This record gives sequence, C-alpha cells and structure tokens, in this order.
Amino acid sequence: MKNYRYNKGSAAARDLLDQNGFESLLDFSLELFASGLGATVIEKPLLNSDGRIIFGKKHTVIEINQNIEFEQRKKFTLAHEIGHFVLHKGIDIHNDTEATTSWFNNKEKQAKSGRVECEANQFASELLMPSHLFFEKQKGKKFSPQLLRDLAEFFGVSITAIAFKYFELGDHPICLFHSHNKKVSYWKWPEGYPHFIIDRTKLEPPEDSVAMEFFDKDKIYPKNQSKQQIWKSTWFDLKDWEDDNDFKFYEYCIVSSVYNSVLSVVWEE
Repeated sequence: MKNYRYNKGSAAARDLLDQNGFESLLDFSLELFASGLGATVIEKPLLNSDGRIIFGKKHTVIEINQNIEFEQRKKFTLAHEIGHFVLHKGIDIHNDTEATTSWFNNKEKQAKSGRVECEANQFASELLMPSHLFFEKQKGKKFSPQLLRDLAEFFGVSITAIAFKYFELGDHPICLFHSHNKKVSYWKWPEGYPHFIIDRTKLEPPEDSVAMEFFDKDKIYPKNQSKQQIWKSTWFDLKDWEDDNDFKFYEYCIVSSVYNSVLSVVWEE
C-alpha cells in the first residue's frame, strides 16, 4: 500500500475494526455496530445540529438529525459521533454541525473546532473507508471524476469524502480547493507537488475557474462533461518561461448548492 501514516483518529478506527473482527463495515449496519459498542442511536429532529452524543453514567446516546437530506452525510455524521464515543469519553454533551464534520475548514475554524473534531473526522474516514481496501479499489485505475463516483458508490459515502481520501491515498496527485459563498476557504496540495499554488484564501476563485462558473452563472456540468480543461495559470503560478499550452490541467467541481459551496478537484495529465 502507498506509504500511509495512521493518525490518532484513523488508527483508533482501524484498531476497533480489527478488535471486532471486521475488515470493513460495507455489509454491516453502522447503527448495529454502534449499539454493539454500547451506544444507542436515535434519529430525531435536531435544531442547528447534525448530530450529538450524550454521555451518561451508564448509557450513551447518539442523536442524528433525521432531516439530513443525504444518506451519505447522515452516515458520516454517525461515524463521526462513534469517533467521539471511542476517543473522547468524558464530554457530557457534544453537538456537531456541518462545520465540525466538514473536511475543509480554514485555519481559524480549525483552531475553534480543535483537535477533537479533526480526530473524529479522521476516525469516520477510516471506519467507512478502510485505507487498505480503498487503496486496492483505486490501484492502477486512471484518475477521473467517474472513478471518484464509482468509489463513492462502493463505500456508500459522499464524493467529497472520497476526494479527500483519494488525495491521501490515490495513485494520481490531485489538488483540492474549497470555495464557500464565492470565497476560497481552504486548499490542499500533495507533498512535493511540482506546481506552486497561488494562495487565494478569503479571495474569490479565479475568474476562469469552473468554480467561478457556478458562483457567477449557477453552472453545474452534467456527469459526462464534469471533467473540464483549464489553464495551469487558473489555479497555479505560471513561470515566465512556461507556456500555458504546454500543460493539460483539469477541474472537476463537486457542488453543494444548499451550502453555496464548491470543492474543486484539480489535476494534471
């Protein structure tokens, strides 16, 4: 497998699966798994919260907002709360919103949500997408938006979660840019990536980016057109001696209209 370093959250999930004799939970109910650990899962309407965990003296209750629109997000929220159950016992009541379960938070939000939320997200990712299995499923396959969609269907998670996992473990290097309310909120590039990203944090996405097409024109490409060619200079620094025509860069946007946000997956072929 690709050199993958388990962090505290992912290591705890891996250990938990191993201790209970599971390679993965693909064919097992996440609710039953939580119950077997000693947590009761209840779906109910929650105000300003996707999920919360309530630690009692004898029993623990995990509440999931039944009004979450997408099952993949509901599933990740539950996995996130199981992460709190395993890693962070001692908190009386802990509420989670879209902000705390988001893969992409700027440094200010990361500082506010802190280590606890990061660990719960890492735990959820490994619980739902075990690294060894993810690596094997993508190994040797050409990167494309369709590959991300196929992986999302296989693991039963959102494409956003898959994109983040692929960034860590995928064969092909990709860069990720998250934009919210027409502002770039966060970006990630692989270690040792040969192209320099222009920092646009808190600025608008590039005018010629696919992300900006969504914000300016409400443009969402159909699946068969979701791979859009862009210039290198769209997201990256173009050196004086370089020619945009010598590069083949592409952008695939994962759009969340409800949150007015876009995750741009950018790669070079």
